[in-house]
Formats: sequence, C-alpha cells, structure tokens
Amino acid sequence: MELSRPSRLGRRAFSALAGTTVLGLALGGSVSSAALPYSAGPGPVPTGPPPGPPGADGRRHRVALDRHSLLVDGRRLALWSGELHPFRLPSPSLWRDVLQKMRAYGHNAVSVRLAWNQHSPAPGTYDFTGVRDLGLFLRTAAECALYVVVHPGPYIGAGVDAGGLPGWLTAVGAGDRSTDPVYLRHADEWLRRVDAIVARHQFTRGTGTVLLYRADVPGRAGLDRLRARLRADGIEVPLLHPGSPLAWEEPERTRDAAEARRLHLDRLARGSTLHNVRMAFGGTSWGWLPAPSAPSPTYDPTAAIDEARRPTEKLAPLHQLGHLLRHVPDFTRMSEAPAVRAADARIRVRHLANPDTGAHAYVLRNDSAADVTSTLPMGGTDVEVTVPARDAKLLATGLRLGAGRRLAYATVQPMLTTSVGKLDVAAFVGRAGEMAHLVVDCPDEPWPTRLDEEAAWAFDQGRLHVSVPLKEDRLTRVRVRSGETDRTLLLLLADDAASLRLWPYETPSGRILVRGPELLREAALDGATVRLTGDTVDERELEVWAPPGITDVTWNGARVQSGLGRALSLMTVWPLPGVPGLVLPALEGWRRRPENFEAEPGYGDEGWTVADRRTSHSTTPVPDGHPVLFADDYGFHYGDVWYRARLTGASGLTSVSLAYRTGAGGLLMAWLDGEPLGTHRPGRGPDDGGGTWAATADFRLPEGLRASLRERRGEGTSPVLAVLVRRTQHGQDAYRAARGLVSARFEGASPDVSWRIMGAAAPDPVRGPLNHGGLYGERHGWHLPGHDDGAWEPGSPAAAGDGDRRQGVTWYRTTFRLDVPPETDASVGLALGGAPGRDVRVQVFLNGWNMGAHAGGAPRTLVLPNGILRTRAAANTLALAVLADGDTPPGTGPVRLELLGSAAGGVPVEPVASPGRRRG
Repeated sequence: MELSRPSRLGRRAFSALAGTTVLGLALGGSVSSAALPYSAGPGPVPTGPPPGPPGADGRRHRVALDRHSLLVDGRRLALWSGELHPFRLPSPSLWRDVLQKMRAYGHNAVSVRLAWNQHSPAPGTYDFTGVRDLGLFLRTAAECALYVVVHPGPYIGAGVDAGGLPGWLTAVGAGDRSTDPVYLRHADEWLRRVDAIVARHQFTRGTGTVLLYRADVPGRAGLDRLRARLRADGIEVPLLHPGSPLAWEEPERTRDAAEARRLHLDRLARGSTLHNVRMAFGGTSWGWLPAPSAPSPTYDPTAAIDEARRPTEKLAPLHQLGHLLRHVPDFTRMSEAPAVRAADARIRVRHLANPDTGAHAYVLRNDSAADVTSTLPMGGTDVEVTVPARDAKLLATGLRLGAGRRLAYATVQPMLTTSVGKLDVAAFVGRAGEMAHLVVDCPDEPWPTRLDEEAAWAFDQGRLHVSVPLKEDRLTRVRVRSGETDRTLLLLLADDAASLRLWPYETPSGRILVRGPELLREAALDGATVRLTGDTVDERELEVWAPPGITDVTWNGARVQSGLGRALSLMTVWPLPGVPGLVLPALEGWRRRPENFEAEPGYGDEGWTVADRRTSHSTTPVPDGHPVLFADDYGFHYGDVWYRARLTGASGLTSVSLAYRTGAGGLLMAWLDGEPLGTHRPGRGPDDGGGTWAATADFRLPEGLRASLRERRGEGTSPVLAVLVRRTQHGQDAYRAARGLVSARFEGASPDVSWRIMGAAAPDPVRGPLNHGGLYGERHGWHLPGHDDGAWEPGSPAAAGDGDRRQGVTWYRTTFRLDVPPETDASVGLALGGAPGRDVRVQVFLNGWNMGAHAGGAPRTLVLPNGILRTRAAANTLALAVLADGDTPPGTGPVRLELLGSAAGGVPVEPVASPGRRRG
C-alpha cells in the first residue's frame, strides 16, 4: 500500500483540526501517552527560525504538526528528506560519506527502507550485524545531524526481491500481505526486532534522530493493530500512513534537472512541507537483491548522487531547494493566495503567501517546448521573467534580508538567507546565460559596492536595483551598507554550477558560509580558528564567512593561509589542491576452470535434497501427477538451482520438455548423461504481471544419444537428466509464484523419474542470505580470496574464442593490488567491455562478495564499493562465473578497472569482512 496518498479528511474537518496545533496522534503515531507531542499553545504557531540541527543530545523533544508543517519543540520544520537504502551500499563506512553529502546538499532528513529479507535467513533468525547493522546506521545519521524517517515495511517495494519479504515466507503458508494469521505472526516478529533498535534511537527521547515511522498498513483494521504493536514496542514518534493530515510526498523519479525542478516545485506550490526525494542515492542491487522490475545492478541511475557516490547534474535544483527550505523559514507556512497570471498563458503560475511574514512565492511552470518570456505582476510591479522550455522557476517577494531591507522582487530563485555576525547574506540562483534582476526595498539610502565585475546597480525611489549576467560556474557578490545601520547585506548570485559550491553550515558556536570546494562535510569553530573538512576535485579558492573573532582557517587538518577580503570573508591566499591523478592496475594473470560436474552421470548427489513433495504453498499450481519441483519449497530461495533426475525405463526416449519459471534474466540448461541438450531463455515479451516469466524448453535428443539409450536397455543403469536453472528474483507483488522447474514431460518413453535438487548452501554470517547461490564453484569456495587456484589453467575472459564453446559455467579468477593514497577517495568500477553477439550471464565476485549479475553482451560497469574493495595497499580477489549456451564462447570481452571518480578528502573506510575460505 502506498503511503504517500493525501489525507481523506474533509476540508471543513481538516481546517478545524488545523486551526491549532494538532498532536502527533493525528499522524496516527503518538502511541504512548507519556510521549505525546505537546501542543505549542493556543492559536497557530507563527513562522520563525527552524529548530537547530538534530542530534542525540540526551534531552526530551516534542514533535507535533498542523496543516502547514511538522513542529519540533514548537518550531516549524519543513522536512526535506532524501531516500537512501543502507542495504544497497554494503560498506558501513560509506554510509557516513553519503549521509554527509546529503546534509551538505540541503537535506535535513534521510528516509530509509529496511529489507526484511536482508536480515532474516530463516524463520525466527535475525541478524543486525556487519553490513546489516541498523543501530550503526542510525547512530551515523545522528552524528551527521540528519533526522531519520524509518520504513520497515514489512513490505517495502523498492525494486527488491519479493518487495523485501524473506524467501522463506513463500514456504510457510503465509498469505500475501494480508490479515492472514501466519503472515501477521511473522510480520509482527520482524517489526518487534526492528522496533527494539529503532526505539533506542528516537528523537523524542533524545537518544537518536528517528523522527517519523512509516509502515505497510493493510486497511483500517491493520492500522489499529499496528498502532497497538508500536505502542507495545515503545515507538512514540509519529506514524505516517495514508490517512495522515500531512501527506508523505514521494514523487516519481525524474530524468533530469528540469523535470526534478518542475516536480518538486509543484509539490511546494501545493503547500507541501513534508518532502522526500526518491532517490537521493540509488546504490547497487548487488547479489540476488533486485526484483524482476529492477534487474540491473544499478538502482535508479537518475538519482541525484549516483552509485559511485558522485553528484549528478540533477543535484543542483535539489541542493537549492533544500537550502531554501532550511534557511528561509517563510516557506514552512505558505498558503494559497489570490491567483496571479502571466501575460503569456504558456506560463502557469501558483501564488502562495505567508500570513506571518508577508512573503509571497510564485511557482512558474512552462510545459511547452520553447523558452517563454512574459510579464508577471509581483510586488506591485510587472516583472519580465523567462522560464526555459519544460522547466519551472520559483520567485519570491517580501523576504526579509536583514536591517529592515526586504526583497521587492527578483527574476531568480532565492536559495538562502542567513546572518553571520553583523553580516546578512542572501543567495539567489539561476541558469547560466540568464540576466538576473534583483530589487531590494531599503529603508535608507544604501552604499552598494560591486565586488565582481559582472554586477551593475542603481538606486531609485527607495529601491536598489541589481543586475547580474549569470556566467557558468561563477559567483557574483554585491556588498550593501548604509549610514543608518551597522549591519551589512551581502548579495550572492550564482548559476547552478556555482551554487553547488556554496555551503551554509550551523555550528553550536554560530553559523558560517563556505564557498569554493566541491564538498563541505563538517565545520567547527575552535577559538579563533574555523576547522573545515571536505573534498576537492579541482584546485579551488576557499572563501569563508564566519563570526567575528575568527581569523584562521584549517582545511582537512592543515592550516591554510588566508586574509580578510572585501566581501568581509576570509579568503585563502593559495587555492586548495585538487585530487592527484590515479593510475589503476591492469587485470592480468587470469586463471580459469570449467565446472558442471553435476551434469555428469556419475556425480555423487547422495547429499542432495529429494524432491518428492506433492503439495506446495506456492500460488503456482502443481501439475497433476508430478512432484513439487519449485525451488522455494526445498529451502533454495536465491541464486542458481541444480536438478538431477534418474530416468528408469527411458530407452526409447526421443525428446524432453521442461516447464520452468524465472524472473527477469533467467535461463535453463539441460544435459542427459553429460551430453548437452541445449539452453533456453524465457521469452522476451511481457511477464505475467507479477514479475514471473513462464516458459517451456523443448529438447529433441540427438540421434547419437538416442542410440546410446537404446543400447543400454537391460543394463540396469538409469540415464541422468541434469538441469541448471538461473531462477532469479521473486516478483514484488506475486512473491509466492514458483521459481525453478515446474514439470518435465517425455516423448518416446514413459520413464519413472526420481528428482533431487541442490541450491545455495546456508548463508554465512558475513554476506547474508541474498549474496550466495547454488553454482558448484560457489558451494566449493571458488570465489573466495583463500581458494587455491594453482591447478587452474591460464585463461582470460577476454580471450575466450570459438574453440572454447561449451554449454555451462566457466570460472575466471585473478588478483590485483590497489594503493590509493589515504587522502584520496577513489570510486572504482569493473568495466566489462562487452562481446557483441554473446548472450552470456556473468556473475561478478569481489573478495568473496557477489557484486551483481550482468546479462547479454553489451558493455557494463559495476561499482566496486570501497570497504569490500581494498584500496589501501591491499590485494583483491576478483572472480567471474560465466554461463554460456554452447553456441557462444564463455567470455566477457575486455575486463578492466575503471576510475569512476576521485576527490581529495573522503571519509575513513574500514574494510568489510570477506567470507571465510571453504575447501573443495
């Protein structure tokens, strides 16, 4: 059930609730009377400064809401959340990296979904350690001064196998996310385990920054039951659900910066103050994590921060809007105002106003294919504005700029207003190439000073007019003084690129503003020194606006020479250094070994599970007269599955038909007495609507094999049919649909058939249940760093030629060493160069971790996250498992390491444990 639907309260009833502060119970989430968010008093809460950055400060806090916004300790808070899935970044050290970036780029909250299947390999078994350490993530978010919105499901969607439900749930008779008692019993246990951790990190208790709780709520009865569940578990922060007075804004993904701007400004125009960007960081669907709807290892390639942890071009509007909501409190209580129309009807206008401050906002949207220039009445003046094609703009009037000065109007968007000592700073942003016009109402005649050559100004009838042509990656500064006040106004005008190097930061000792580096992670005031931590890519000048008395600057622990500039800032004498060049090693010394021992008739399968069940909890019917062959029924929920069948009385056999079901990218390979019958892939058409592809593989036996079966008549030996199924993922909305073989049909003979099945071994405690599969090499540790491959033959995946064609699995291994300097954060990927015409399946293992699958012969780059990737003077083991159909050489084309991005800075990275060595 989607949790972002608007409230169904009637307008009159809703307005009655909104007249005064509504307790958190209106969110359905204040589940403990001892922890109800307190009312801020009679009447609406006025607009004012937002609450300070959150942290685990040991003090009780109050959380409430009215129809305008959340209220934290009686102050209005516009929530600007970004979604991050910790399970898609399997390196806890890098959680801090991404969380710090999110905060720097304007987010004040992180929304996290928790995948049940990541933590529970079997009923009653739960693991919150290592890359699954929820407590560590919540502590890190608090240390990064971010609120947390927790969504533990049980169902989370999110492009995850079965929507996050564990594989074992398919085999215990639990109904589909309903009031089924079996499902509820297991779901309650999951929530109880999660809540025990979340309760210790609630913002209301002062022990963390968990601010809101979301959950999968099946109907009104389910909501009442969930409230009782949370009350019993000690959850006291508000619960978000479809009937919440403040709707959880979770817009669809956007493709580019213009679409992101249109979408989020549209939400703002409707008065929303509870925003979520999905995704702020997409990450990687490694191992067997992805659902059929998201078969690529890259999850949301349009995310503002890509899976290599680099900013994308879509980030600028989100950065600007996040800081606007944080630093311009007028936007926490905006209501619809009388309609305003542009002269050109192609520009649609939404007009909002804040009754407390007198500020107005105008959201302009242009859905046409051409840039539109028109006039718009703002602040009593018809102002000429331009909105680019299929883009949007936010303009404002009446914003307070300090010392009695107010914004009359501007043709560019406000980004922030802040005060640093006796300096009032206002930043505005627009597109490069645009002429920015800014008009300020001044109570007395100003003394403007142009600090950069682009700016021009004039003063007329109490208004200061400033014009600036916005240039690419250029900040223009204008200083405004007067004889009637000792406060100085500094106007900053930037294009999108320059805005991404403008960093406001709140310290316990005062606010600062930093310009220049690619990222500001942390700032602290220490006596007369401001200590800054961050990243640079290119050489950058550093400019800091800090409180009085600050005379020195350090950057990443080193003092930098600086002096006082004309903009009343500390300016470095020399630029900050950029990141040094980095050369990655070539991947050489490959060794290879084929497997498929399971296909041989003499292979010992005595330890395999006998597949003889007659009933199943799957929604897929069991064919009459056939045993259950579904992999989930025998405990094999992820990865590849092998079947072996002994056929008694098969001497006249002419063909075999195998019905099977997989998710996206599945396939089937079959052998009879070690002779390949062929490879089959599900059709490339649509699935059944639930993420399942059903197919039947028809194999006619070669004449030589048929003759061999006839010759064996009476020998008392039974031929062996071996089948490898790449079963892939469970559907999100039909997770109980079968995976693996469904049935087998034979022509020319009616043999008695006895089946055995083998899949992944029990998950190790390091990688968890979704990171291992049933290939022979996986079961015997061929992918692990400690495996002895000395007896393997030399051979590269790039050199596999026509003479190597064979059906089945071929493994390749090599090692490489990285020595990235400690002060450099390098993001490295594995580039599979592609092999045109080769329809192969490639599984990539790094230091024992399954980093994802690649299907087909197109080029592909998989991100290798630091932590799993050893970057500091350390060796790494890379293994590839290549599945080829016999008509295709078992290779990948060129394979190389690729530098996806690097910066001088980063965070300390602890190595992620590798799974232990297995013998075999």
